[in-house]
Amino acid sequence: MLDTQKSIETPEGIDLKLSPASAVIRSYAYFLDLIVRGLIFIVAAIIIFGFSPLSNNMNQGVFLIFYFLFTWFYPVFFEVLNQGMTPGKKVLSIKVVHDDGTPVNLSNSIIRNFLRTVDFLPIFYFTGIICSYLNKDFKRLGDLAAGTIVVHQYQTKLKPHITNYEPIALPMPLSLSERHAITRFSERQSSFSKERQAELANLLEPLHHKKNQDAVDSLLAIANGLSKSL
Repeated sequence: MLDTQKSIETPEGIDLKLSPASAVIRSYAYFLDLIVRGLIFIVAAIIIFGFSPLSNNMNQGVFLIFYFLFTWFYPVFFEVLNQGMTPGKKVLSIKVVHDDGTPVNLSNSIIRNFLRTVDFLPIFYFTGIICSYLNKDFKRLGDLAAGTIVVHQYQTKLKPHITNYEPIALPMPLSLSERHAITRFSERQSSFSKERQAELANLLEPLHHKKNQDAVDSLLAIANGLSKSL
């Protein structure tokens, strides 16, 4: 089965494209993470058993506690603090996000990873693999329960569509965040409908004193002036 593409409309009216990652590439990421975890376990064992002043039985207890916590919270830690990517996922440019494309949070990451045991049944992720191929977003049971999805991480650079507008200087001083907002509008305006472009441009009427399409044209000209000044 080939990866498909999922389209989500954001509150700003932008179509966000998500490409779900199939079970194949996710399994590659999982094996890479197994290697990383194995190396960490080896280092931890050397430190605990080789340098700890505790008795052998206590060292075993410490290692078992570390093994338990690390096994269960390894993916949670990276998904929450590393933009949804464990080391294996990062190498293969895939990440975990919510169904609406927002970054995964702690509770949802815990749910999806703690249900990994169910996905593993009866052996070697059989349930999870079957489940992932029975839905178009390649979700295993943990993803279905947590409302998450694993997608490809594409590095795309937006380019302003303002080459046809004569650059004009800012009619008044603006903060850095306000300048960024105007620049982002110019970069994304081609993905908006004409009505949405006018609606957003009209919000800045005190800046350009225009309405509707004239407001859009004026805002793009200002954005072009800002880009020329960088």
